[in-house]
Amino acid sequence: MPKPKPSTPPLIDADLHAESFRQVREAHRLELVEDYVELISDLIRDGGEARQVDIAARLGVAQPTVAKMLKRLVKAGYVEQKPYRGAFLTDAGEALAQASRERHQVVEAFLLALGIDPDTARRDAEGIEHHVSAETVAAFARFVAARS
Repeated sequence: MPKPKPSTPPLIDADLHAESFRQVREAHRLELVEDYVELISDLIRDGGEARQVDIAARLGVAQPTVAKMLKRLVKAGYVEQKPYRGAFLTDAGEALAQASRERHQVVEAFLLALGIDPDTARRDAEGIEHHVSAETVAAFARFVAARS
């Protein structure tokens, strides 16, 4: 006897579907920017500066890739570069880094509260943090707070 095929939900309205994909594309576009500014902020807090070589090593990319991204971040107003001193965040860059860091911490705490092991929670939070809405992050935070 053949197995019944699992039912799939009907397609949603095309405009709603398109908006969902637009949100994902925007999240992907901002993901690298947020990762860079958060890392630059962390490096500055840890050692007083964020050098291209350190950024490249921590992101697992080549230094020319970092140089190209830093130019984008300077143009966007998130980073200032000082000759022979590395990259420094503008106020806007630090605000973006802090918001990204806080989102990451909430997502990671949520995953830990679900029983995910710490290493997996840290790695998964790194991707999830960029793709959840403020509403979802707030729900995660409420969930974690209720369990404390």
